[in-house]
Amino acid sequence: MKEWVKSLGLAFVLFLIIRTFLVQAFKIPTGSMENTLLVGDFLLVNKLAYGATTPSKIPFLDVELPNFRVPGYDSPNQGDIIVFEYPLDRTLDFVKRCVAVSGDTVEMRDKILYINHIPQDEPYVQHADPEIQRVNKRWDGTSKVSWQYDYLIEEKKNELDGNYQPTRDNFGPLFVPDGNYFCLGDNRDASSDSRYWGFVDKSLIKGRPMILYFSWDQEHWLPRFNRIGHIIQ
Repeated sequence: MKEWVKSLGLAFVLFLIIRTFLVQAFKIPTGSMENTLLVGDFLLVNKLAYGATTPSKIPFLDVELPNFRVPGYDSPNQGDIIVFEYPLDRTLDFVKRCVAVSGDTVEMRDKILYINHIPQDEPYVQHADPEIQRVNKRWDGTSKVSWQYDYLIEEKKNELDGNYQPTRDNFGPLFVPDGNYFCLGDNRDASSDSRYWGFVDKSLIKGRPMILYFSWDQEHWLPRFNRIGHIIQ
């Protein structure tokens, strides 16, 4: 009995170490990354790449711990898919594509993304809504995209003279501050992303998805066998 308890305890400790510092499973709950990632996809996330953060609480006991971040060997690059804590609610994990990094300018004109004033080729992006939003009819300076004004490049601020009305399909150019990233969903017309709630701070990033190890089609109640084993890009 004592040996069994020791083995169980060791297995639990190893599980926590692996989950905290190396690899974590993640399930896709929404369609914001379609068709790259689908609702019901299960991913393995590499937490070592960008640096793992130790738990803030002891699991199951709700006891707070002093936590720290283990340095990673890489940083998110433009085009990487990343998993991070949602900036407005850190109990939630989001998965999006990093489209701009610190020092970049990011802009969208009629659904076309521009990084450093260069239009981007994004074959993975889906536009489900053919309508282009050019005018923010509800703009009153307090909308959920009003945060963008503070990060407009000075030239654009001077040109607009306070009359900035960003939409889903037209915004910027915004300057990405140090230690931050701008992230968008591949399902560009149906994604809650950096356009609405701002940049992703480096400290919030949890890891980089590596492989899709399982996929469940909730509509047909069947596994998607053709997706299992896909490398995520």
